[in-house]
Amino acid sequence: MSTQLCFFATLIFLAAHLYGERRAASPAYLAATKLGASTGFLATAIVNGAFDSAFGQWIFVGLALSWVGDACLLGKARAPFLAGLVAFLLGHVGYVVAFAVRGLDVNATLTAIPLLFGVALIVDRWLRSHVDGGMRAAVRAYIVVISMMLACAVGAWRGGAPPIALIGALAFYLSDLSVARERFVESNFINRAWGLPAYYLGQLCLAMAV
Repeated sequence: MSTQLCFFATLIFLAAHLYGERRAASPAYLAATKLGASTGFLATAIVNGAFDSAFGQWIFVGLALSWVGDACLLGKARAPFLAGLVAFLLGHVGYVVAFAVRGLDVNATLTAIPLLFGVALIVDRWLRSHVDGGMRAAVRAYIVVISMMLACAVGAWRGGAPPIALIGALAFYLSDLSVARERFVESNFINRAWGLPAYYLGQLCLAMAV
């Protein structure tokens, strides 16, 4: 199985999923197409040799936890959403470890941290009135962790990691804005129409960076 085959299989499943979202397809169809796309980024990492290095292994941990998060977010209730949030948070921790193992440019990382936490404060302020008290701590923890993940991606890139790893981390980071808007502000297809492609682009880039 080649990288190209896994890549295009992921895109085909993603296109099918977006079509289903637009047409209000059955839950079974939406689950099959979304998890098919998510399995595609796992396969992409495997065929690229994810298990051949500590960096690749930790990237795969992040991807696998993201797969679990995708499965949890198929549900609309509070409990599966929280489970998905935890899975993605742990996935970002996996990416942080991966970037640290790969080697960080400390100055670049420390420069990125205050900039990203400034953005995090803006996002927190945006969501504050939309997130109920019981969810606020979990959402804030997630914002902190994903901001650290992107800061470490910047540091790893400056430390010699391939640029595609930073592109992947940035695309994943941006895609979560669509998830936040979808879950807490306003649910509509536009959120998914740009957020899901950004998410899968990010995961594929990370999978190919191993």
